[in-house]
Amino acid sequence: MKNPNKILVIIQRSNGDVFLSSSLIKALYEGYDCPQIDILINDDTISVAKLIPFVKNIYTFSYNEKKNNRWKQEKSLIRKIYKKYDLSINLTASDRSVFYGLIAGIKTISAVEFDSKKSFWKKILLTHYYYFDNSKHILENNLQSLNLLKINYHKIHYELKVQKKVISNIKKLLVSRSVKKFLIFHPSAQYNYKIYPQLLRDKLLFDLSKLGISILITGSKNQIDLDIKKTLPSHINVIDLIGETSIEEFFALSQLSLGYIGMDTLNMHIAASQNKRIFAIFGPTNLRMWSPWSNQLRISATHVKPVQTYGNVTIFQANMPCVPCGNAGCDDNHNNSDCLDNIDPRVISNEVESWFMSKKNNLNTRIKIETELSAGNQI
Repeated sequence: MKNPNKILVIIQRSNGDVFLSSSLIKALYEGYDCPQIDILINDDTISVAKLIPFVKNIYTFSYNEKKNNRWKQEKSLIRKIYKKYDLSINLTASDRSVFYGLIAGIKTISAVEFDSKKSFWKKILLTHYYYFDNSKHILENNLQSLNLLKINYHKIHYELKVQKKVISNIKKLLVSRSVKKFLIFHPSAQYNYKIYPQLLRDKLLFDLSKLGISILITGSKNQIDLDIKKTLPSHINVIDLIGETSIEEFFALSQLSLGYIGMDTLNMHIAASQNKRIFAIFGPTNLRMWSPWSNQLRISATHVKPVQTYGNVTIFQANMPCVPCGNAGCDDNHNNSDCLDNIDPRVISNEVESWFMSKKNNLNTRIKIETELSAGNQI
């Protein structure tokens, strides 16, 4: 394929999917000598999409507008993208996303299902296709189109840069709370079935408060996060920041932190991209696809285990035969997940404490050596 001047990337899924598309977009931009890259996303992921570099225009699809007047939205979107692109790349196998890819691009690459009944027409119409593989990490799935385009890439989830003024604002916030070194604890997720139960969360926070380091609790202003905020216990070293930072400010906060403790959600992937120490609590989620990506080893988790560590990542799961089921809770309707009720908070706090004390001892040893060397030089 000749170097395309205009590329559309379609990512009609969640915040995590949009964020994890940034490595693909970077590779396209560098591999094709700075083309114009636009993206088409769902409107509830716009705050994350705006932070991705190399993107010129962002088109949005709204499920609320679809309910009110489906065809008006469809017509407007089609007019904006119809055959405007030399190349379109669709990262999901949904019929709608594939249709948009075919409408937009002179040449189109898309993920498709393994099920031939669902994908046969897509294979016929697409220029190239690859299979969306649930046994592979989402980052690896997103990068598959680069193989078809013969673009070299590294299996790295690149950190997104944050504006200096945003970092400065977060530093001022930390000073106002008398925070120096700190860990992030993120107790929330997009859905309730991914959230660690309150009783166990309270026990975990009590143990973490005894580490002797600030534990910053993060979250947005959505209803799930605000409900958690109302239930937070008061402990020394535990500081509630729920509702006080934007998504870009969380990037800055995470960048300044020592590590991340918390749920399987976008914030976990942000910390992983920054190569932070990760302690992630997983419920029914497909681990192979959604575990934190380790840039150190360029791998994700590939097996199920109550506690496992690879590179800078430690994952906690329940020791139950149904884990992970991949459902949206035990009723598959976004409610409770029994597996999260069966993860002992002491196991989590012991792992965090072991890592932190080792880090603290290494730092003290280095300071002692540097002091002795300095004293020797003076003599």
